[in-house]
Amino acid sequence: MTRRRCARLLSLSGLLAAIATSAGIDPADAVAQQARYDVVLRGGTVLDGSGSPRFAADVGVIDGFIARVGDLTGAEAETDIDVHGLFVTPGFVNLHSHPRGSGLQLASNMLTQGVTTEILNPDGGGPLDIAGQLSDLRESGLALNIGANIGFNRIWTEVVGRDDRPATSVEIERMRDLVVEGLTMGAWGVSAGLDYKPAYFATTDQVVEVVGAAGGWRTNFTNHDRLAPESNFSSRVGVAETLEIGKRAGLVPIVTHMKAQGHEQGTAAELIDLIVGSAEPGSVAAADAYPYLAGQSGLGALLIPGWALEGGREAMLQRFTDAESRERIVGEVQAAMTARFSGPEGVFVTGLDVELTELMRDMGGVSPGEAVVRTLAEANRGAILRFGSEADLVAILQGPTTSVACDCGATDGRASHPRYFGSYPRVLGRYVREQGHLTWEDAIRKMTGLPATTIGMVDRGFLAPGMAADLTVFDPETVIDHATFENPTVPSTGIRHVLVNGRFALRDGSPTGARAGQVLVRADRLPSRAMSHDVARSVRAAGKLELGGASTGVSVSMEIEQAAGGRTARGRVRLTDSRSGLSIDTGDLGVLQVTEGWASLSGVAAVEGVAHPLLVIFEESDSSADGNSTVSLRLGNDYRVSGVLPTIRITAGR
Repeated sequence: MTRRRCARLLSLSGLLAAIATSAGIDPADAVAQQARYDVVLRGGTVLDGSGSPRFAADVGVIDGFIARVGDLTGAEAETDIDVHGLFVTPGFVNLHSHPRGSGLQLASNMLTQGVTTEILNPDGGGPLDIAGQLSDLRESGLALNIGANIGFNRIWTEVVGRDDRPATSVEIERMRDLVVEGLTMGAWGVSAGLDYKPAYFATTDQVVEVVGAAGGWRTNFTNHDRLAPESNFSSRVGVAETLEIGKRAGLVPIVTHMKAQGHEQGTAAELIDLIVGSAEPGSVAAADAYPYLAGQSGLGALLIPGWALEGGREAMLQRFTDAESRERIVGEVQAAMTARFSGPEGVFVTGLDVELTELMRDMGGVSPGEAVVRTLAEANRGAILRFGSEADLVAILQGPTTSVACDCGATDGRASHPRYFGSYPRVLGRYVREQGHLTWEDAIRKMTGLPATTIGMVDRGFLAPGMAADLTVFDPETVIDHATFENPTVPSTGIRHVLVNGRFALRDGSPTGARAGQVLVRADRLPSRAMSHDVARSVRAAGKLELGGASTGVSVSMEIEQAAGGRTARGRVRLTDSRSGLSIDTGDLGVLQVTEGWASLSGVAAVEGVAHPLLVIFEESDSSADGNSTVSLRLGNDYRVSGVLPTIRITAGR
């Protein structure tokens, strides 16, 4: 086991260096003994992110983590808020974020939707230097948490360029290296937008070769599906390609902003069956979706044929001047428009803020394809593209592995699509409360626990002891969107409070200006996986930790189980560190999550009557430790230990 791949055994500092052994103190009692909570949300209805039935409880927050969920009668807090009649949930996780300008510094449009975490660089975009990107954003201040993907499109463009040609073997290896470099810098997955040029020119086999470099990382491949004229712009073919790439590359496939487009309207249920049925036993195939029947992209990005975009904008403009090429482009634009967006009535040109049908008329009654070519010849323009049916949208939102994601992000106020201000409250107000297509529990699961586990998070997405205190509080009777395509920047209402890492980012419906957001980076011990809440599971671990063949002085004994549908795990976590004098004996546990040969546990541990968040990760056969069983434990911010453990047994569903 290399020291780079495992956590270091850190000496205690600050408080932990000064404390005495505290074995035998019940964490529940220890937390209750603390002088004050930072925040208590009192009397709310908790939906914990798992999809299990809601329950009444108080929620206590200490130092940025959830310390207690239960009856906190008599407990004191720096900030004590009565939330009777309101729902208290984990903060929403947006898997598909396009932030704009300085939006991440205030993020008012996302906080008023209940979002606390955004994953950047979707559709294959973003920089190669993810570490630099995240560092710069951290320095600017963050109103919410951010993570990032490494983008296939950016890599392909950097190495192969904009020409329609296959990559050479040397280029393939270079691209594979860039994928791994991105993951090493903390990327949560590999994103692609194979519908966009020049990544569109990559064959399925070559995409598999490149992203397959991530196969050993147990991560995910999220893709904006490629709809090509050869398949008559078939959503089914596009979805199938995404699933094939994920399966062959050893990655969890995610069909991003899923839709059944144009001439394939009415087939969403079949697409969901395709996704769910493609998953191998114990694995998952997933999707995300936003609650609108129109998307937003470049006017030419999804309409101008690939051969006409080869080489970039200047090459495209040159082809516009050639009569034969122009005639062909116009015809193919119209074919794509009809198949994907039901004709010119499905296209609204942003920037000019006019329907394409109006442009056609103003240009003297020209064809739809000619109007697009003339418009793009003047300047690049964006477009609102109408693609689907309400019945399909409902079926997609109901898909068991479909997360809610807005294809938007924190903005400084600019937006031309209502999803930037309305997506999450629209699902809650329209599709849950008004129409009953989703239950409250399942809708919250699709906004929290499901997206978090799909990309591999372990300390967010659930409301339980030891989890990060990212919390959303909303009124189920009033939550609703108000943004429209005519007025896309009208804020949603009904989201009352949002906490990010334990601090109020939204208070009484108004942003506080707090910049408590963190940069979240993925470690190699955080697998993309299916949710495990509906199966019984357990972990048994015991022995003395070794690191590099030497004793760490740490003895571990853990027996944990969680019932199918249970709110929290039960059992004991015992750790004694002879070098530091630290001893933990805790029974106040949070969530036990499992997948094949792997498990994670959140909880609260007490040291000298002071509560600290606890996170433990178990591996039955750790590839970084020559196949040995390993355990990694983190207590608060000051204590981490990791090493080989003789005995670990993880069970699930049996």
